[in-house]
Amino acid sequence: MHAEKISEIVAHFIGLFGAATEEARMRSNYLDGARPREADPSLSEDEASSAAFASNLQLKDYDPGVDYRSVSYDINYANSHPFGGVFEETLKKLAEIASRDLSAPHFGANVYLPGEKEEELEVFQGPGSVIGHVAQANMLIDDDQLNMTGEQPELRDTSFVTQRLTEYSETAEVFTPFSNYDRVDTQEGLRAIADDMHEYIQAARANGATTMESGQPQIFVLTDNQLDVIGTYTYVNGQLVEEAPKIDDFMPERGIAKPPTKPEKSDAPVEQDGGSGNSLDVAAGANVLANVVQVTETAIICPVTAVMGNYHQIDAISQFYVYSDRDEIASVFDRDDSATSVANNIAIFERSTYDDGNIKTTEPAAEAIFPTAWRVSVIEGDVSFVNWVEQYHFISDNDTMTVTTTGSQATVLTGGNAAVNLASFLGIGMQYDLIIVGGDILDMNVISQIALLYDNDWIRAEDDAPGATVQSGSNLIWNLASIHNVGANDRFEEMPDHMIQTQKAIEDRDAAMPSGLSHDGNFEGYIGLNVLYITGNLYDVNIIKQVSILGDSDDVTQAVSNILEHNQNVDIKIDTGSNAVVNIAQITDYDTFGQTTYLAGQLYSDAILIQGGLVDHDTSQPQPNSIRLANEVIAFLGEDEPLGASEDVVINAGHDLSWTLAQPADVMQTVVA
Repeated sequence: MHAEKISEIVAHFIGLFGAATEEARMRSNYLDGARPREADPSLSEDEASSAAFASNLQLKDYDPGVDYRSVSYDINYANSHPFGGVFEETLKKLAEIASRDLSAPHFGANVYLPGEKEEELEVFQGPGSVIGHVAQANMLIDDDQLNMTGEQPELRDTSFVTQRLTEYSETAEVFTPFSNYDRVDTQEGLRAIADDMHEYIQAARANGATTMESGQPQIFVLTDNQLDVIGTYTYVNGQLVEEAPKIDDFMPERGIAKPPTKPEKSDAPVEQDGGSGNSLDVAAGANVLANVVQVTETAIICPVTAVMGNYHQIDAISQFYVYSDRDEIASVFDRDDSATSVANNIAIFERSTYDDGNIKTTEPAAEAIFPTAWRVSVIEGDVSFVNWVEQYHFISDNDTMTVTTTGSQATVLTGGNAAVNLASFLGIGMQYDLIIVGGDILDMNVISQIALLYDNDWIRAEDDAPGATVQSGSNLIWNLASIHNVGANDRFEEMPDHMIQTQKAIEDRDAAMPSGLSHDGNFEGYIGLNVLYITGNLYDVNIIKQVSILGDSDDVTQAVSNILEHNQNVDIKIDTGSNAVVNIAQITDYDTFGQTTYLAGQLYSDAILIQGGLVDHDTSQPQPNSIRLANEVIAFLGEDEPLGASEDVVINAGHDLSWTLAQPADVMQTVVA
């Protein structure tokens, strides 16, 4: 059935195109003074169609209707390692190529054996730099005005929400020193950032791990011993824990704003509860802001690295949240205080070694095998592998409503917005057996996260209004950052002489491989070596900045219905909370696939964690204004008609999906109209 409809659409489109083409051809012929050519006499009008033609398609009337439903934004927050497993499986397949035969494409035809007389070493071009800058930003203003009593909605000045969020942002930036770095595309800019962070971390290390006063962040400087140990360190709001909490256990129930799910298959009959027939369900919150980033960086795959300069490694996470959730609720309402707002800063530092899955035997080999040939690639100058990702959200959902019962089942959704930024990077570099860096290596991973929420609500009722159940909390503020380094940090060794000789041989274009290199214990079992020489510096930098800001200050008034029976036995639920402000970032950095990094210069290893949060209980916030709108600027959410007593009413001003607003429902648009 689906194939027939598509075939009919395509046929209709082809027919329109053919008619337009023929009309243009006839117009062109008339303009040239020529009449249409007669039909080809060789084609007989009585000629029958070929009997071999057949079609199994059933022709039906064209159906112009296009069913459209907004996509679901179900996000699997729990799966934080979607790429790591696939990447490591690929590496295991590469490790199976252990023969390293000289005839294999690993070396090709340009392989030099000891004793061969070559005038000059032929070198090949190495991989170039990879620099990616990604900036994602969402801005949504969804300040709704609704009055179900038929009167004109009243204007409420919500500029104080933006002002308060601006103050929160300024406070957060003070306590997140790495959030002010701007994107750079030069090695000098990366050096300046690294030097600034090094000075900051050294100053914090001199003061030791500190715990500030209430509302100020806790600063942790990881020691060298912690960096050397293979393991995982998880901090939640300044406390070291064994296991990180799962976001699925804290996500708020969004009520009527929750995306629809497919029902489970069951043979049992479906029982429907019609309810009381007189109910009102209001959701003014239930917004979701999510920034999700995952970076898996391998740069250049190599078990052994020789660095002629310094090696500078920086791992830094800064997290800060500010939220205010102080509500004023009339005493006539039943307040649901079972679910309070939750704010978590979660930071994970993990270090592991790569295991290719091969079983190591302890039996000595009959005869040791060492490489006797090499293939050399050279990169002149510096090489940069940079991933810089910035994600921003600013959502304003300050709703003003006057609601009343209708004698039927009515739902009002003025929130339920979802803004999502997703970014992922999986970089697989080229495979080498040895990398020689003539300059320095800068290995830097930085994550900065800021989450801001203003959710101060007013919920009141007119005299003699029926009672209702009010839920104004259950907000979630979630900052999760993870930095996973693959490669032990105690792998550094002093630079041996044969590595210096190897560098000199490549610079002199000496085709003979140095004898010391051929007897390096790291290359036992290799028949030949694939070598990369970088004459300058190597920059391996991953920087992620995430900012999520939500203003959800709602003013809801419950009015008494003019129809007396509408106020009897009514079930009313009002939810102005249930928001989720989420930042999730993960960096997986494969520093090395072996156990050796030769270093001629100095080793600088810096790691710092900054976590802080501020809960604003300020009672000096301005009260909502009640200034009526001018007639020319009044906007209604629906038709200005009275609500019938037997009709179900659904008012939905939310569920805005920023990534689908620009998508037409009909992909062929007006062609098939």
